[in-house]
Amino acid sequence: MSSVTVRVPAKVNVQLSVGPLRDDGYHDLVNVFHAVSIFDEVVAKESESITVQVNGKWSDQVPTDDSNLAIRAARALAKHAGRSYGADLIIQKGIPVAGGMAGGSADAAGALVACNELWGLGLPFEDLMEIAGDLGSDVPFSLLGGTAVGTGRGEQLTELPTGGVFHWVFALANGGLSTASVYAECDRLREASKAEVPWPQLNDSLMEALGTGDAYALGSHLSNDLQTATLNLRPELAPTLDSGRQHGALGAIVSGSGPTCAFLAIDATHARDLAHSLTTTGAAHTAVAAHGPVQGATLI
Repeated sequence: MSSVTVRVPAKVNVQLSVGPLRDDGYHDLVNVFHAVSIFDEVVAKESESITVQVNGKWSDQVPTDDSNLAIRAARALAKHAGRSYGADLIIQKGIPVAGGMAGGSADAAGALVACNELWGLGLPFEDLMEIAGDLGSDVPFSLLGGTAVGTGRGEQLTELPTGGVFHWVFALANGGLSTASVYAECDRLREASKAEVPWPQLNDSLMEALGTGDAYALGSHLSNDLQTATLNLRPELAPTLDSGRQHGALGAIVSGSGPTCAFLAIDATHARDLAHSLTTTGAAHTAVAAHGPVQGATLI
């Protein structure tokens, strides 16, 4: 096999509860991931070394050196297999870069699945999940897809049943935000307020809404503990969220660490109309309709 292609989805966090800062610099999380139909494609081709090339929108914002998460994933897989392998990785970007939708993690997951196939390793899914957890907190979910709750740093996953399809609109912002800077701002705001930070807990009402497929109930229970910090760093996102609500979104939230804003729609038609309204009114320069849940990293 000389070439393998893997499609891997973006995610939105329908609940992101952030616990107190731990001694190791991380936070305990309750992180409800939901995979949506915005995709990157990762192609792995035979090569003597491991390289990466990035195409599509935002490609100029993605590093192609050793810091690239897809390269790190391929190298971690080769190390796990105990041999030296090569692959030219070609990433077609559809997921925003530094947008709070796990684009880099998606590419890492895609590289793991593609190289496992290209190199004929035949490693089980559990092995790939273990490698993914060492690469980053969001990488295991990019492999898994669907809807799941992540605990610990977010990498300990439990699949959650969903009772139907949910329709979304994502308003894509100019420029990205580093996850580290948003968490740092969250910690700063908490320290300044001197408020006691509670231990994160899964929202039972949100779980029920997911299980029954009730979009109205889900919209009312969307939550993100990083949102205040993100809006502090990018205050221009607040009017975008307000505009989505004014145009009938069932819920409006910053996706992960942002700056992408996510809006839950009633159905596919409402999602298309909402995306059109956001762009024509100038509330967002680009708005994309999508649905979820969808599968994680998949060979195509």
